[in-house]
Amino acid sequence: MRICLILLCACLSVRAANYFVTVAGLGGDPDYEKQFAKWAQDLDRELNTGPETHVITLSGTAATKQQVEQTLDKVAAESSATDSFALFLIGHGSFDGTDYKMNLPGPDMTGAELAKALNKIPARRQLVVNMTSCSGASFTALAKKDRIVISATKSGTEKNAPVFARYWVDALHDPAADTDKNGSISALEAFRYADRKTVAYFETEKLLATEHALITDTASDKGVRDPKPENGQGLLAAAFVLIRAKSEGAKALTPEKQRLVSKKEDLEAKIDRLKYEKAAMEEGEYKQQLTVLLLELARTQAEIDK
Repeated sequence: MRICLILLCACLSVRAANYFVTVAGLGGDPDYEKQFAKWAQDLDRELNTGPETHVITLSGTAATKQQVEQTLDKVAAESSATDSFALFLIGHGSFDGTDYKMNLPGPDMTGAELAKALNKIPARRQLVVNMTSCSGASFTALAKKDRIVISATKSGTEKNAPVFARYWVDALHDPAADTDKNGSISALEAFRYADRKTVAYFETEKLLATEHALITDTASDKGVRDPKPENGQGLLAAAFVLIRAKSEGAKALTPEKQRLVSKKEDLEAKIDRLKYEKAAMEEGEYKQQLTVLLLELARTQAEIDK
């Protein structure tokens, strides 16, 4: 019995792992080749934050369809349901009216082929950030329950090379992206930051906007520009952490600290979920539940800070 309890405690103390895969496809000319490769390298650097994080980056001649499929199969074999997984696609895409394809060395990869590979991955928390041209056309294939899908364009007809990827990378190190000031960057915060910066870019350069980022995390294949409780979008994205607070990472060395940090993240997710349910609740009930959660969150944070 004692051995069973020890094993159980050990299992509970293990922090869920994060698997991040970045694919930078064909550039078509030297300038794009360099730019796509740089964004991929920058993402790799920003995402490598700890031993529980596994980052794989495929770029240039290594980013073939076969290599992408093998990499995703490897993640599927190594990851578990409690882990988080994110796929970042950088480069050019195409849409023929039926199929979205990402331009890769050799055969291109369709949205349906990507979805087939992703569906093998057991991680329940999944994020796909498609930052290629025509990426809006990939929603139909990629949207799925428990999966956040972000695209740089609103449809398959926006064919210019997007700048969204530049600002997505910036979101991971710019303190301005951390709008709730908790030291971590969520997928929702990164989306809003990158979208805001993209809009500003076109306005500053006095150019007609050729890309309009969208997000969905409700399994709907219709993305939205402005995720909020009123349209039901953004809840999963708000709870998906890309970059964790460095101060918490340093403190979460013991099993007890790990448990407290996990509890804090769970409480924050419950608060976000409650906000999305507010419209269907009595005001008094909403305030009561929110107060209970906020007090428990404050107590948990106090324990972390000791």
